[in-house]
Amino acid sequence: MEKLIDRLRQIIHLSDDEAYLIKQIFSERSIKKGDFFLREGHVCRSVALMEKGLVRYYMNEDGNEGTYYFGREGDFVCDYESFLPQVPSNKNIQALEDTLFYVVSYDGLQQIYREVGEGERLGRLGIEQVFVSVLQQLSSFYKDSPEIRYQRFLKTFADINQRVPQYYIASYVGIKPQSLSRVRKRAAL
Repeated sequence: MEKLIDRLRQIIHLSDDEAYLIKQIFSERSIKKGDFFLREGHVCRSVALMEKGLVRYYMNEDGNEGTYYFGREGDFVCDYESFLPQVPSNKNIQALEDTLFYVVSYDGLQQIYREVGEGERLGRLGIEQVFVSVLQQLSSFYKDSPEIRYQRFLKTFADINQRVPQYYIASYVGIKPQSLSRVRKRAAL
């Protein structure tokens, strides 16, 4: 759990007592490649820091999967739209690799907010990061070409480009896999 504490200390100040409390509240959870952190229709009951692995966030619309984000080592994993109000999710979070998380429940997070001096700041900064990312991606779908969205994927996710199947990248960019091949060829010129 030291990586969890190190990651949190990059965001907020933690005393040794607060770090101990956090270690008591979080637990380890692992899932295998292909398994789900969250399935559509279920309530997201936890937030996790990813220690190892890779996940994709996607929505299923009439049998078509639309990938809208990838999470990797060091990222927080959650569907905040379900987690915060504790309502069923319309999203899926699936492991693309065997994945290890440090997980905190909704109640555990509320305890951190109450008992850790900068706990609420941690929550606010996390939500701000998610909010900005979602707005950037939404704006990109309306104003950017597939080539620009692909370049943004490469810039944002350069460290996982080779770990993600191309059809998930195409879905993230908002195009068919055949079109991604053409976009990649033009980008290579």
